[in-house]
Amino acid sequence: MAPRLRALTEAECYARLYGRDGEASVSVLEGQERERPRAAVGLSGEELRQRFEERLELREPEAA
Repeated sequence: MAPRLRALTEAECYARLYGRDGEASVSVLEGQERERPRAAVGLSGEELRQRFEERLELREPEAA
């Protein structure tokens, strides 16, 4: 198989998957990314990692 020369656009990928005459209820929107709300955690990444490790250490070993 020959290497791809360029990346495909979203529209080209959709056309390859569903055909050029795709279902009318589906449309490809360009440049309209929805901003995801961030969860208010109040912990730094390092604090979160340390707490996760503490919880892992408290677990009972699995029966083999």
